Amino acid sequence: MKTLRVYDPAMCCSTGVCGPSVEAHLVRLAADLAYLRHQGVAVQRFNLAHQPDAFVTNPDVVAAMGEAAENLPIFEVDGAIIAQGRYPSRAELVAWVDADPNAPEPAPRVALRVAPGQERA
Repeated sequence: MKTLRVYDPAMCCSTGVCGPSVEAHLVRLAADLAYLRHQGVAVQRFNLAHQPDAFVTNPDVVAAMGEAAENLPIFEVDGAIIAQGRYPSRAELVAWVDADPNAPEPAPRVALRVAPGQERA
């Protein structure tokens, strides 16, 4: 399988899916990336605010992102930049990595958080 790397602009958290006003395209992208991972695609996602080293150590990304990072996000497949400045559709992502467009959705993952002192024995 192929490797997909996503270089996101600076966001408050690793996916941008947090806070009081979540952007729909970021929620969709998170689901699309989970769909690709479920099919065995190696997906790596980097946030400029949290992982700047991933950007500066990749000369192609540095050149493509622009002086003010105006061309982010950048999508790279197997080391080649495929798209920049926009979030692609699931159909585009699937085609880029040769995934199965008819594969079933992965089961949702639910993380339960227990307040300190409320753990079960």
